[in-house]
Amino acid sequence: MAAREGKITGSRLKDIVVKRGAGKKIGFYALIAEKLGVPAEEIETPMERGSRLEQEALKRFEEETGKTVDGSLILWARNDNPNIAVSPDGVIVPKKKGAIETEAVEVKCLSAARHIEAFLTKQVPAEYEYQVLQYFICNEDLKTLYFVLYDPRFSLNTQVKLDFFYIEVKRKAVQKEVDEVLAYERATLKEVDEIVNNLTF
Repeated sequence: MAAREGKITGSRLKDIVVKRGAGKKIGFYALIAEKLGVPAEEIETPMERGSRLEQEALKRFEEETGKTVDGSLILWARNDNPNIAVSPDGVIVPKKKGAIETEAVEVKCLSAARHIEAFLTKQVPAEYEYQVLQYFICNEDLKTLYFVLYDPRFSLNTQVKLDFFYIEVKRKAVQKEVDEVLAYERATLKEVDEIVNNLTF
């Protein structure tokens, strides 16, 4: 396995070749990660790594930004429908006492390839787009979500800091999608309630 790292082999070519468009497949980012010294073989899932490193990532965010993060909040739910909810990783404590919370933090500790992909594209990975939208759906006062990516395996002697970075998501940039997804959630929950009522009464 060590001899294959950083190389395009027959079995991984399908994860690199792009037949249409100019995008890159995940194999491209895996090659970069391997050449930077982070092996392709993952010993834990991103969820396991995230659970283990979340507090460390939040602390690093505080150090890098000077913002104070409260990680004790369990759930944000909409006032008009508590069945629409999200579990924030952290809420940024407003500097002014008693002010409303307008900033939050979501932490991800992804696979090495996904981490590099997000770093190079400066985009929230597609699989987390709805989770990001849910923050804005559940808290109508939220103005900014910091999507934090943390992987201490990238604490290397490189010119660029790779182990920690964040993508700032502003409400005004996603408001259209927020409105569309909220309408979809409401319609879905209404349909679910109708089916449940028909089955139980």
